[in-house]
Amino acid sequence: MQVKVLGTGMIGTTVVSELVKYSSIDQITAVDVSQDSIDKCLKKAKHPKVKGLSTSLNSDEEIYQVLKDADIAVACLPHSLSLPVIHAAIRAKCHIVDLVGSKIDEKMQLDQQAREAGVIIMPGCGVAPGITNFLAAQGIQMLDEADEAVMICGGIPRHPLPPLWYQVVFRLESVMGLYTRPATAAENGKLVELPPLSGLEKITFPEPVGDCEAVITDAHSTAYTLKNKVNRLYEKTVRYAGHWDKMATLAELGFFDDTPIDIHGHQITPRLFTEKVLTPKLKGKSNEDITVLRVEVTGKKAGEQMKYSWEMVDFYDHERNITSMAKTTAMPAMLLAHWIASGKVKEVGVVPIENIIVGERFDPFMEELQHLGVTINFKEKSM
Repeated sequence: MQVKVLGTGMIGTTVVSELVKYSSIDQITAVDVSQDSIDKCLKKAKHPKVKGLSTSLNSDEEIYQVLKDADIAVACLPHSLSLPVIHAAIRAKCHIVDLVGSKIDEKMQLDQQAREAGVIIMPGCGVAPGITNFLAAQGIQMLDEADEAVMICGGIPRHPLPPLWYQVVFRLESVMGLYTRPATAAENGKLVELPPLSGLEKITFPEPVGDCEAVITDAHSTAYTLKNKVNRLYEKTVRYAGHWDKMATLAELGFFDDTPIDIHGHQITPRLFTEKVLTPKLKGKSNEDITVLRVEVTGKKAGEQMKYSWEMVDFYDHERNITSMAKTTAMPAMLLAHWIASGKVKEVGVVPIENIIVGERFDPFMEELQHLGVTINFKEKSM
């Protein structure tokens, strides 16, 4: 199988470095606009299966040319490139595992085209969306009647600094949407939109994390795929205490607005200005991070009220020298590419991860994640 990994940042490089270990993969092409980034990826992978390709991916035709001789692609790219890559993949008859879960309604409309092309398009295949999705789906399936599914996740610094107690370990573009976009959730079989930064609650994780806060954020594909299987479903994102209130103040004052304003004859959006100001302040003094995850599903099983919960507290990976967020985001996507290549996943169409890693595939996938260093603990209790 020929695999193209689009984007050679820390996540893409991790995907490449892990994929080379599988006999189902014959060749991997690491694709990026930056030759320097490609070179670093090739150096880390250190494998004859891997080669590099420098291209901008600026046009549909350019993306198609990259994908036309590939069997599978793993997209580790900005949100803005997700839909163009999916369109090109369908045209090229190339399976896609995509980290981006946004605009799921537009992606689902491409289902028939993907089926006719004989390919699977899998959006939102990281940690959240991704791992959280299939944990929620599995919990719902385990119950006779599912009442509520709550997916909670967040990437936080190991050594937080004031005033925001947060540092960016991937793209600030992805983070900014949390403060500005309404969040899609599901209630009583219907999609609902909740205001950004709503539903603030205190939440605690095992030390050294301790007390945190979480707000409702977008539930991505699960709001669509699971809305008729559970009475309420929503997702929350975790930060250290105090972060959300400060960002809410900036949002209320207009610092995240997309409408351009005039500054001494120059047109600039407040959001772009804010990104430029915040970026250096969100670097942190250490790359060490923590990814926390908790998925809780409640309902009835054999007439008894039950709660199923999964929890993960994952730290910077010193052995691989990568952030926890890069590892926990890359591993599910990488595994799915391997499963497609080895014939374990044969579906076609636009198929979110929660429709794949559920039922008989759930335990084997969790076992492989565990083997890769992503440990998720399960508990059940009667209520």
